[in-house]
Parts: sequence; C-alpha cells; structure tokens
Amino acid sequence: MAVAKEQIRQIITENNISRVADVYSLLKESFKNILQELMEAELDASLGYEKNQKGDLITSNKRNGHSPKTLKSQYGEFQVDASRDRNGEFEPKLIPKYQRDISGIEEKVISLYARGMSTRDIHDQLKDLYGIELSA
Repeated sequence: MAVAKEQIRQIITENNISRVADVYSLLKESFKNILQELMEAELDASLGYEKNQKGDLITSNKRNGHSPKTLKSQYGEFQVDASRDRNGEFEPKLIPKYQRDISGIEEKVISLYARGMSTRDIHDQLKDLYGIELSA
C-alpha cells in the first residue's frame, strides 16, 4: 500500500517535519497506532463483533478492557493496550501473550556476537541505536 505524494506532503505540513528526528518520531508513533489497531481488530475477529456493535448477538464472551503492555521494537520501547476478553480465551497471534520484544533483536545480538563483537559493545550499540537496555 503506497502513500501518494500529496498525502506525504500533507503529513509533512500537519506534523511540522523539518528534521530526520521528526520523521523517526512520526514513524514510531504511527507504528504504535497501527499496531494498536491491529490488536483491536484481532479481538474483533475472535469475538465475532466490533467494539460497541454487539447488537442482538448472543455470546458468552465479551470484551474486558485492556492491560498495559510495554513492547521493545526497532523504534524503541513504547506502551500499547493489550485487549482482553472476559473468559480469558483470547490468544492473540500478532503479539502473543507474555511476548514483550517484537524487534527481532535476539537474532541481531547473536549475529553481532558471532562476528566477534563483545557483549559490552553490543549493549552500548543497542542503547545508542534503539534505546533498548539489555544487560551485557
């Protein structure tokens, strides 16, 4: 799904983007918002109805709020609201229960270590590049 140049220009104007750091910040926030919407849609599909659209549907399972979840990603750490169902039957596929790291950082760490980089250097690089705190 490509974004048209007009849409990009509008985004630049609306968000007052003038530096690369502004673009990075916008990508991080957009990533978080898209991920949140995907998580909501996953619960919608599981329950069989959208939020506030239950109507006459008879079901024993309902929405039961959200739980805060801090995720580590290639854009750094951020918090999302993980959807819950009343019966506890909902098993998310996008970000499974108890998973906190969605960056694939483990593979990167193993690769860097295999190439001869020290654990301390890997720690420092992850902190500088991604803002992720990982013990040496």
